[in-house]
Amino acid sequence: MKTNAFRIGFIATLGGLLAILLGLALSSIATILVYLAAALFIALGLDPIVRLLERRGLKRMLAITIVFVLFIALIIGVLFLVVPVVIKEGTALVTGLPETLSNMAAQPWFISLNSALGGTMNLSAASTALQKFLSDPNNLASLGGGLLKVGGDVIGGIFGGITIVILSLFFLGSLDASKSALYMLVPASKRAGVVSITDQIVNSVGKYVIGQVILAASNGILGFIAMTLIGVPFAGVLAVVAFLLALIPLVGTVISAILVTAVGLTQSPGTAIAIAIYFLIYMQVEAYVFSPRVMSKAVDVPGILVVIGALVGGTLLGILGALVAVPVTASILIIVKQVIVPRQQAR
Repeated sequence: MKTNAFRIGFIATLGGLLAILLGLALSSIATILVYLAAALFIALGLDPIVRLLERRGLKRMLAITIVFVLFIALIIGVLFLVVPVVIKEGTALVTGLPETLSNMAAQPWFISLNSALGGTMNLSAASTALQKFLSDPNNLASLGGGLLKVGGDVIGGIFGGITIVILSLFFLGSLDASKSALYMLVPASKRAGVVSITDQIVNSVGKYVIGQVILAASNGILGFIAMTLIGVPFAGVLAVVAFLLALIPLVGTVISAILVTAVGLTQSPGTAIAIAIYFLIYMQVEAYVFSPRVMSKAVDVPGILVVIGALVGGTLLGILGALVAVPVTASILIIVKQVIVPRQQAR
């Protein structure tokens, strides 16, 4: 009896230590796992375009080469167009923030609101403190953890981007071979069902990635045009932020609308109301016109699961996690509907 208790305790201790070691190992390679997930996601998003070219008569390797060259050219073109604007307007946003707060504090609507709240909103003091903080070069450097850390982050980001692009090319080129190798591990009697489910998941994820990027791009481009016409400051930076946030399903566009409206409020209430009206109209058009057309046959996930998945994925992996959450949820639902439910019905 004592021997059995000792054995159980020993095995349980070993199991706990093994779990700790696995946790430490996963945390140490977390960045690599994120690179792999991002690269696989990009490969699945480009795969439908490759297959479209294959159906037009091109060999797969030639189709992959064409799609990937166009993909890289698009990235480079966007970077050349966006990065200078983001740097210029981002710098202006930081350095001009004290003046923006001072102008906002002088507007009649703010004076009335501050008076109604008993003078608790003292933007003038905040503007003075912020101006003093930004005038110190040491403080500016400390915002990013020091110039050396900022430079390291930039180099790391460039290296990570190149790594993801290279991995995406390998994943895209070996996608069919990898699936075939995995199919061979499945018993022949169940292989047809696994092939069918896998193809559905791969097609669903690929169409979803393309669709979400198209919707996010429309949000960023149309938002930039609207912000420029209405007079919202820093339209370039806000358009990039709107694009990134729109990658998060359902809630991303709402968050970007709130953020842009808040920035518009620094100009005037009329500017904020105008851009808020634009976003309300855009969200209706996106929900009832753009999204059904772009996302048709891509994913079929209940709204509540989309929100839960986006929140969980965003908490774990940021924007990438929020973007991955919906197709992962759709994949699980496909497996549940075609594997688990039929087994339950057959009992």
